[in-house]
Amino acid sequence: MAPALTPPLIPARSIAKPPDAVFLIVGVTSSGKAFRPSDWSERLAGVMACFRPPGSGAPTPLQCSPYAVPGRHQEQTCVRVDPVIATVEPLALTFLLNFARDNDLQLALTSEFT
Repeated sequence: MAPALTPPLIPARSIAKPPDAVFLIVGVTSSGKAFRPSDWSERLAGVMACFRPPGSGAPTPLQCSPYAVPGRHQEQTCVRVDPVIATVEPLALTFLLNFARDNDLQLALTSEFT
């Protein structure tokens, strides 16, 4: 049996409104299965790459938005989401949360990842 992740994961579908602080979308479904494809976090971050702080210029092919960054959290693939993205584009945060809900992913209310 896999060790429990800390902090506890919360099913995205149970979140009524976006968190006020930085959070992680973790590539684990509510049934505990790894989300596929394995590069989902890079793909999702790539979609968000154009949402950048004002004046930061256009992203290059290898850059992502500072508001949606792929990484790992306790051996799980994840995307670190800063809700400040909503100040650049309100629908971007809605899109990220809907992605997590639609794919039965879980959230970690922490910003700790590698």
